[in-house]
Amino acid sequence: MKAVTTSLPHTVDVVLPCLDEAAALPWVLARIPAGWRAIVVDNGSTDGSAEVARALGATVVREERRGFGAACHAGLLAATADLVCFCDCDASLDPGLLVPFAEEVRAGGADMVLGRRRPQGRGSWPAHARAGNLALSLLLRRRTGLTLRDLGPLRAARRAPLLALGLTDRRSGYPLEMVVRAADAGWRVTEHDVPYLPRSGASKVTGTWRGTWQAVRDMSRVLRDTPSGGTR
Repeated sequence: MKAVTTSLPHTVDVVLPCLDEAAALPWVLARIPAGWRAIVVDNGSTDGSAEVARALGATVVREERRGFGAACHAGLLAATADLVCFCDCDASLDPGLLVPFAEEVRAGGADMVLGRRRPQGRGSWPAHARAGNLALSLLLRRRTGLTLRDLGPLRAARRAPLLALGLTDRRSGYPLEMVVRAADAGWRVTEHDVPYLPRSGASKVTGTWRGTWQAVRDMSRVLRDTPSGGTR
């Protein structure tokens, strides 16, 4: 098993929000690109995820406030590299796929790059989760004009501009708020297909119809509450 590379100075920080992902962490951290730093944000795990991450060379940040957005933002605040990437910690997405995303941002081809999830294998993306994502993509297009087909967690952008967006959501609306505020600020946002694998364990957000529509409600609120015309 290859441990995550911790050589310094690191060129990219990868934020990995984590809640009880001990089983998936070895696979995920083994795929962090050389010279990048993995920031695992433990959001209250009880399965030893933090200890596993530390043993594999990751930087571990603890975020006591529960919520996907809270974990992501804690990781963003802990990041020091110019480029910051985000990836789920459940082995559904390979963080190695972020290399061309980061290079596109570094080269000035885009301000933010997102991964459009393409399911690989049965059960990798349940129907209710796809339906919720489609509904949000349509609402996003109406609100911002962006024609994104997914609001997936695999993404890359520069750290300082991300912080300047003033993100406030700390629940499941965080990923959408990031895109909405970026669009309002005039960012160039691109999207590329990425393979989406069956996750390890049960989803904490979209594993059920109820969880999916709770996430949709959170994100719909973001679309209503985030003013247009720039960041606040």
